[in-house]
Amino acid sequence: MFIRQLHYLRALAQEKHFGRAAEICHVSQPTLSAGIRHLEEELGILIVKRTQRFEGFTHEGERVLAWAQRILADWDGLKQEVREIYSEPAGELRFGAIPTTLPIVSLLTTPCRIRYPGITHTILSLSSVEIVKRIEAFELDIGITYLESEERPQFQEMPLYRERYVLITRHSESTARRNSITWAEAGDIPLCLLTSNMQNRRIIDAAFRQAGVMPRVVVETDSIFALYSHVRHGGLACVMPHSFLIIFTGQPEVAAIPITPLLSRQIGLLTLNREPPSALVHAFKALIQEIDLQGEIDRLIDTAY
Repeated sequence: MFIRQLHYLRALAQEKHFGRAAEICHVSQPTLSAGIRHLEEELGILIVKRTQRFEGFTHEGERVLAWAQRILADWDGLKQEVREIYSEPAGELRFGAIPTTLPIVSLLTTPCRIRYPGITHTILSLSSVEIVKRIEAFELDIGITYLESEERPQFQEMPLYRERYVLITRHSESTARRNSITWAEAGDIPLCLLTSNMQNRRIIDAAFRQAGVMPRVVVETDSIFALYSHVRHGGLACVMPHSFLIIFTGQPEVAAIPITPLLSRQIGLLTLNREPPSALVHAFKALIQEIDLQGEIDRLIDTAY
């Protein structure tokens, strides 16, 4: 019953509505409300602010919620480990990926799906800041993001590949003659870039500042699909990591021009530093160590361009 009460609490935090929380827990609203009240009685504190509707958590309730998230993560890990004793790993892996890595995520999940058909994957497009926040709150299992230079003892990092920045535009006579382009030259071209809250954009803005230019940004978006559309159909160019070119495979009208000086960043997996580790995360990371992701990305792009 205690675990079920914690599930009710987590669902209420997610939905912020008693009725919707009850629905995703597959119980009636009175059952969910009673379960949370019993938890409050057992702990001797008020967890939820109540009027005619959900009004949030008390200060004590926020601390209980943090413990609930941690306990439920450990409970899920225990169930996964018990399953692994008798069969292959099974369950849900929840990913947060920065938008520029979305084109290559299938290069990671597909081998996992083939080897472990019992594992399902949920992939969310998030900023690097949101990924860190949700992993710490046990709302995600794995982040695919930039690996920072500062130490983060609460996390484990696994390098995957280095992204290299290129100018992506439509083929023309002028682009056909170019083997590279400078940041100053790229700044004179009408651009579509990700929005300024994205770390990718902050990296690009820093490169333009270092070159002493203000880029001509005419469209900003938080969607890589909008970037794709504006390059393919809108007559604009974008500055993106070379891995982004995977979605342009088979489209010879698109050109990718390396930008000098070279700008690159390390992309990797981010997981909580926990003992014992989640059985699903452990299985996934062991499998990924067998994959030369850098080589696969470079080969795909060299084949296409």
